Amino acid sequence: MTIRQPVPPAPGPLEDYAHHFDPLLAKRNQRDAFRRYLEGLLLPTERNKTLTALANTEPVLGAQHPHAQGLQWFLSESTWTPQDINAKRLHLLRTEPTSAPDQRGVLIVDETGDRKDGSKTAHVGRQYLANLGKTDNGVVSVSTLWADERIYYPLDLDPYTPAHWFARGKADPAFRTKPQIALDLVKRAVADTWPFRAIVADSLYGENETFRTGLDKLKVGYVLALRPSHCWWHVEEQIGSLAEAVEAAVWQGPEQPGAWEKVVRHFRDGHEEVWWALELVVGPYGPEKMLRTVVVTTNPLQLPNLTTWYLVTNLPLPGSERAATSPLAGASLAEIVRLYGLRMWVEQSYKQVKGALGWAEYQVRSDVAMRRHWVLVWCAFSFCWWHLRHGAEEEPIWLDEGTAPVRGDEKPSEEAGRGKKSGRRRKAAAAGQLAGSLAEGAGMAGAVAHARAVLEGMVAVAPSP
Repeated sequence: MTIRQPVPPAPGPLEDYAHHFDPLLAKRNQRDAFRRYLEGLLLPTERNKTLTALANTEPVLGAQHPHAQGLQWFLSESTWTPQDINAKRLHLLRTEPTSAPDQRGVLIVDETGDRKDGSKTAHVGRQYLANLGKTDNGVVSVSTLWADERIYYPLDLDPYTPAHWFARGKADPAFRTKPQIALDLVKRAVADTWPFRAIVADSLYGENETFRTGLDKLKVGYVLALRPSHCWWHVEEQIGSLAEAVEAAVWQGPEQPGAWEKVVRHFRDGHEEVWWALELVVGPYGPEKMLRTVVVTTNPLQLPNLTTWYLVTNLPLPGSERAATSPLAGASLAEIVRLYGLRMWVEQSYKQVKGALGWAEYQVRSDVAMRRHWVLVWCAFSFCWWHLRHGAEEEPIWLDEGTAPVRGDEKPSEEAGRGKKSGRRRKAAAAGQLAGSLAEGAGMAGAVAHARAVLEGMVAVAPSP
């Protein structure tokens, strides 16, 4: 048996994490590029996460440097499969006590868009990009994310391919809508026995009958958003929409809430908020029917847009006749609020994978190269959770200005910590955090010094404890 050649190790615990993936990377250059890529992704957000930046070269002539070309080959031409790497990443998360999933969590379905120029990048097209709030040229991907009150991490994704990529447009058998992609992702999670209490998604999926019917066939619970204008067939002059049903509900203040039920939500920073939930018995919805609809808000009188949810769920009401025959466990109004409240983790995850780890900064065009980049971003993201358990005993690491990392209780100089918005301050920060050359040594910044900072940013503003 041939002994594998060693590669330059990644800094500190990142090497221990990367070692788990070595059996999936057949060649030495793949194992080396895997480590260098994660190092670059975990560097501070002031640094771009493009291929040339990850290789520590300048963006024009530097694109021809062997280091940049090596990373380009690693994404576009090498033989490793992103599905295998992602499966290993998820296996590590499932086997760690601090990140193992349980039945109290939810499976969040959502989509995100990234603006991209041109027409040659796979899946690109002029379409609505929700994060921009407008129609533009870009790439949209649908993903699933597992979350509970303590942790969250992405599971799987598929890009949405606009109709113009297909010979017969939307009539082409290969064309899939976002809800169809989302249903396929849920089927994969069920097949892989991921535990969760319910599927959670916004109104794009809650209003889609095909998606909801597919979930019913899978016999999984769900709490999905609806639009206030959601309506149903009804006799004239009867209530026919959620907005009308809420308007007809009696509310005379917190002391006389009528059918509204008080729900107290607890957040990670220690504060509490009083919300109000209303179970509607109207049209096709009710505690004894197949579907329930619930309105949740901070103000039943004003119904603020940002803090009012219109929800539909197939989870039965505890104690009802349907609960006695349903295969799904019952859910009180407080439990429904808890489950849909976990959806906010997906927004938090976007701050990390898109704002800090360079999700949309790939410089590749093929489908497989894009998927490889996304999986590597997820590996960097998951390393932070892995490091929370395996690197907790390590001392903090500080970077002094223009020097090698300093361990222990030593901190950067007072000038380095002031954060003055001056050219000299920015220059000093760059000297302390970014490599001055491609040569290995004290000037080469590694990921381990920043992993804890990335993780702290991840949990600092979490929506719930």
